[in-house]
Amino acid sequence: MNMLCRVGQVRRCAAGLSLNIRQVAASRQKHTLPDLTYDYGALEPHINAEIMQLHHSKHHATYVNNLNVTEEKYQEALAKGDVTAQVALQPALKFNGGGHINHTIFWTNLTPNGGDEPQGELMEAIKRDFGSLQKMKEKMSAATVAVQGSGWGWLGYEKESGRLRIAACPNQDPLHGTTGLIPLLGIDVWEHAYYLQYKNVRPDYVKAIWNVINWENVSERLQTAKK
Repeated sequence: MNMLCRVGQVRRCAAGLSLNIRQVAASRQKHTLPDLTYDYGALEPHINAEIMQLHHSKHHATYVNNLNVTEEKYQEALAKGDVTAQVALQPALKFNGGGHINHTIFWTNLTPNGGDEPQGELMEAIKRDFGSLQKMKEKMSAATVAVQGSGWGWLGYEKESGRLRIAACPNQDPLHGTTGLIPLLGIDVWEHAYYLQYKNVRPDYVKAIWNVINWENVSERLQTAKK
């Protein structure tokens, strides 16, 4: 009888632990798809409305949804002390977490009022580290076009040296988490970002996107990175 009581207690404890894990996962604040500050068609003719609608409401939304699911599974594995499950979930966390981070930056890097030039400290830093805005554009465009398969081209800030750097990341690898550079400006070269309009001519898309860059946002990111 005592043995049966102990077994019953263990089962109740296990059930309670499982409930607590689910409650913790449910109470965690979930990631959400950020709203755009402009209409899907606002970046035309450089990026058409159909691409923007699919890119934001479908592709980015999928990263957000999958990140929430993966984080919930990770929290459960963490609470159970299941290291094997935690390790197995790392690729999904990196991919979907990176996708959410990258796109959240990307939308703010774009504006219907682009086509101008950066001002102030940002322009000074660009001239110091690349010689001119045109040279920076050429270098970043080349690195971005050269991404094999899917990925991103980035202008980042290296805190140790106080310099601007250009880098490319495969897939949805987040710049800061994989290189240490703080992201200032990103160009998405996954095919879903341009194929419906530019087909397989990635260089034309990269050339066009400079017309809708939000330099004010890039400048604000630089100021924040330097703190």
